[in-house]
Amino acid sequence: MQNSYIERETITGVVPVLSNERKYSFMDLFLSTSGFAIATWCYTQGAYVAQFLGFKQMLINIFAFNLIWVLVSCLPIFFAVRYGIDLWIWLRAVLGNKGVAILSIVISLANFGWYAVAANLFSSSMINLMKNFGIVLNEDLWNPILGVLCVVLGTLIAIGGPEVIKWTNRFLVVALLVVGVIVFFISITSVPFSEILAVKPVNQEGISALERFMMSAEGNVAFAFSWSTQALVMPRLAKTERSGYWGTTLSYGVVAPFFVATGGVMTLAMFVKTGAYESDPTTMLSVLATPTLGLLSLLLVAFANIGTQGTGSYVNCMIVKSGLPKVSYKLLVIIAMIYVSVLTVWGGVEKYFGAFISLAAYVQGPIIGMILVDYFIIRKRKLSLKSAYNLKGHDAYKYSNGYNIIGLLCILISCVVTMLFVYNPYNGSIKSNIFLFTTGSGFTAILGAVLYYIASTLFKKYMVRDREDLEIV
Repeated sequence: MQNSYIERETITGVVPVLSNERKYSFMDLFLSTSGFAIATWCYTQGAYVAQFLGFKQMLINIFAFNLIWVLVSCLPIFFAVRYGIDLWIWLRAVLGNKGVAILSIVISLANFGWYAVAANLFSSSMINLMKNFGIVLNEDLWNPILGVLCVVLGTLIAIGGPEVIKWTNRFLVVALLVVGVIVFFISITSVPFSEILAVKPVNQEGISALERFMMSAEGNVAFAFSWSTQALVMPRLAKTERSGYWGTTLSYGVVAPFFVATGGVMTLAMFVKTGAYESDPTTMLSVLATPTLGLLSLLLVAFANIGTQGTGSYVNCMIVKSGLPKVSYKLLVIIAMIYVSVLTVWGGVEKYFGAFISLAAYVQGPIIGMILVDYFIIRKRKLSLKSAYNLKGHDAYKYSNGYNIIGLLCILISCVVTMLFVYNPYNGSIKSNIFLFTTGSGFTAILGAVLYYIASTLFKKYMVRDREDLEIV
């Protein structure tokens, strides 16, 4: 009974995973993470970017900003594997135990918006599939029903845990990689390629070419940041630090951007063919592809969203469990299912897509900057696990009744200053030329890192209390 409890709390809880308990090879982690990363929201992201830039600039923007920020933001994966813990356990040293509880819930509530996008894309795929068989479904009725079905099926995968996720993604990812290549080929051959190259950005009135490029970059940096607080959960299951880092960064920094780029190219092709920008990949596939290829692609795109729901639910419920370790994992998964179902029926996330990804990144950005400074400079890659897990007599991370007030203020100040003086993602207004160098989301990470470093120097006795309580690793 005790062994069963420990095993359960190791895989679907917050107990550190010992080296001999880790079952994910590089390929297992790469495929599982890729299955999570290449959901059809990548096509939606690509459609968003394509409105700002032409073909060549779009590709440069997508790959450069995603890869650079992913490589940097995933550096703490080394501690995740070394200690067998995720980012949120380490963040107890940065934010305090109760601070992590609050931020983990806030971040997960934001992250789950992505799964509503995936669920709605599932319903669109299924409705378009039915059209191929001559069955016309009432979209107002069936969109929410099929979207919720996707969430429910994904929840069943999440309840199965990492082993079910691993084997599900072994099939889905290989299939989806093939689909990605097919979709890219469809996009560049369905219309003359010269016409795709000639498409001019639609969102260009009143803004310069550089502003347009950086507004697109803002979307890509925010997209890269959207993985950050989720990326450091599954690597703790990796067998080695190297496989943990590269299995994650290659997924988020290369595979996901490829699918974003494919979505962008598909959007440009759709514009050439119809004269309108479209963000729903299922609609674009129906218009651009031959019936056979369209049917196959739609089928795989549809079921990819179920795998994404499963992986995403596991990862984000693990994030919340880091802040609320006593709450049952299965209960969290059920609550997440209800929450995502409500967002899916509402359908408003897609309507405010650009603002949604930036506002979420404005909270995640400072956390990225702070964790890098804390890991490399302040604590020099050494954490007190005894204090992180609140063992009796070890309260280095208790701070002020469980809250690191200074750490939380660094996040708040970074968000407010960036929104007021650099870039407001809600209305898309550029407040300062700083945005043209850092983007808004990038600036939150830089400012958060700087503020946290200065605070740790000025208030060292408050911020760094664990040096006498370190683990030997």
